Amino acid sequence: MSATLSRPRSLPAATARVRHSLPERLAPYAYIAPFFLIFAVFGLVPLLFTFYVALFDWNPIGEHVFVGAGNFNRLLADTRFWNAAWNTISIWLLSTVPQLVLALGLAHLLNHARLRLAVWWRMSMLVPYITSVAATTIVFAQMFDRDYGLLNWLLGLVGAGPIDFLQSGWTSHLMIAVMVTWRWFGYTTLLYLASLQAVPRTVYEAAAVDGAGAWKQFRHISIPSLRPVIVFTIVTSTIGGLQVFTEPLLVTTTSPLTCGAVRQCQTLTLFLYEQGFGRFQFGYGAAIGVALFVLIIAIASLNYVLSTRIRPERG
Repeated sequence: MSATLSRPRSLPAATARVRHSLPERLAPYAYIAPFFLIFAVFGLVPLLFTFYVALFDWNPIGEHVFVGAGNFNRLLADTRFWNAAWNTISIWLLSTVPQLVLALGLAHLLNHARLRLAVWWRMSMLVPYITSVAATTIVFAQMFDRDYGLLNWLLGLVGAGPIDFLQSGWTSHLMIAVMVTWRWFGYTTLLYLASLQAVPRTVYEAAAVDGAGAWKQFRHISIPSLRPVIVFTIVTSTIGGLQVFTEPLLVTTTSPLTCGAVRQCQTLTLFLYEQGFGRFQFGYGAAIGVALFVLIIAIASLNYVLSTRIRPERG
């Protein structure tokens, strides 16, 4: 008996490429097209037009004289611009760092603590976010008032003198930073909490059985699990924090566009508004907008690179 070897039959072409019609191939692009169209009309076109206006001495009711880089050269020599840039960065640092740290701790507590009415505590985090910015600013301005503010009344109980928070630079920055932190810490807390809810409870239970306390669980489980969300909140907080406008505008009633007699808390957005819509120097205001755009891109990119390079501690 002789064994015969036969050639394997060719398999059916199960993975043969399916040919789609032209409408089927265009359908996915049609689904996402509305977003890009809206972004182009309301985002890209105004951005490009701002770059264009920045090259002119733009009078809204007069001539438009091309000045090239003249507005930018004037901007670099303007001490008011550098003062506004310093105020913006100072307020951003004073508000963003405490906000993210506070939100991280609260999210960890709300995820682990055996609280009664846990849903109510979690939903209450949204109250600052849904409160009007103007209402929040007015209430905090009253609390920080030199003569009748609650904070100065409490300081008086311990023998400390009243503080005029709007009088100096760093105290006015601190006051505005508290307002910004109050408004956004609840929203950030819920972002962190939603991410922590996706971590299996068995991971924390196994860590507890191994003897890991709450602090070790926070360092070695919660923070590594939140790393992508932390990167996201750092970038978005950078973008939003460098565009603070309403709080410094409403915090003082005597000089709202300059936020104080010596511009001690005037931010870049407020400086842009003053030049563009207060003095009708649209070209110069557009140049401030371009500088703010570059500053946001630079700091957001730096924060992204630094935050993505941070690795969780092992051990």
